[in-house]
Amino acid sequence: MANDDLNLRVLAADDDPDILDLISYRLERSGCEVLRAFDGEQALELANTEHPDLAVLDVMMPKIDGYEVTRRLRANPATAGIKVILLTASAQETDVVKGFEAGADDYMTKPFSPQELRLRLVAVANRR
Repeated sequence: MANDDLNLRVLAADDDPDILDLISYRLERSGCEVLRAFDGEQALELANTEHPDLAVLDVMMPKIDGYEVTRRLRANPATAGIKVILLTASAQETDVVKGFEAGADDYMTKPFSPQELRLRLVAVANRR
């Protein structure tokens, strides 16, 4: 796949630095500008000041979890249009339902394939 074809501004938030590095690396290789956050509070601040096109949020983060970040993004007219992909280690159906009820556009479980992340990112970004 081309290295410069996405041209999206993506907020990546995960409290695990290794996962955040992996997400950032893969997205940058796909032509994205990546804004990095290590907790939900920082993710909300970046979303409000930097206005990314899309957010890839870990569900279990310190301070504010990914579900609540998603709800707050949706509740704020300035950030309501940011597409959200939630990432979690839990594949429980109740967690997936909770993610979509919070307003997520997609939901992926860890461990994830970087290729699948990229494809889902493209699919979500292209939804109107």
